[in-house]
Amino acid sequence: MGIVAKDAVMKEETARRSEVVANIDWIGMSGGPGSGKGTQCSKIAATYGFCHLSAEELLEKESQSGSEYGALIKALKADGKLVPSEIVIKLLQQAMEENKVKKFLIDGFPRNNENRTAAEKLMQIDPEFVLFFECSEEVMTRRLLNRNQGRADDNQETIQKRFRVYNESTLPVINYYSSKGKVHKIDAEQPVEEVFEAVKRLFFKLGWKVGE
Repeated sequence: MGIVAKDAVMKEETARRSEVVANIDWIGMSGGPGSGKGTQCSKIAATYGFCHLSAEELLEKESQSGSEYGALIKALKADGKLVPSEIVIKLLQQAMEENKVKKFLIDGFPRNNENRTAAEKLMQIDPEFVLFFECSEEVMTRRLLNRNQGRADDNQETIQKRFRVYNESTLPVINYYSSKGKVHKIDAEQPVEEVFEAVKRLFFKLGWKVGE
């Protein structure tokens, strides 16, 4: 199948899935590397009955699957290139479709404005809101260097590169949603449990109840 034909098939499949996931609720989770949003995602999901989806984890899983898209993802990552938004959206929609839960926390998406515009066009759903974990680069750097997860990118040089990418690509997305009144900021420099208490207060204020 040629590239044009494959693209047409992907768009048709994405359009079909857009209808399937049209009635879901999703909350965007954003924060710099080391802001603790992954930890908070786990707590929120367990407390409020959300399904936690990570764009990065979905891409990694697909890259190891041996599928055609997986081979493409692996090649793009090896070259340091971004995976096309259409593929990321396809994986997100597929994960949503496969889950019985209709409430999602989506971590790491939209990563940039290109992701965002593609999501608006293809998924045709906006986040209920975006939870933004504010944290200084100094604190995030200390956390990343101290955590013992064996990640190759947890060193001073690559951490700074990750910060630059985040500031250049993701912060404009936060600014966009802020202009629409959809961003709620959380002070993420506090201990984990204090951050979660702040999240719970916000959820209560917004009408999200435990276990719903």
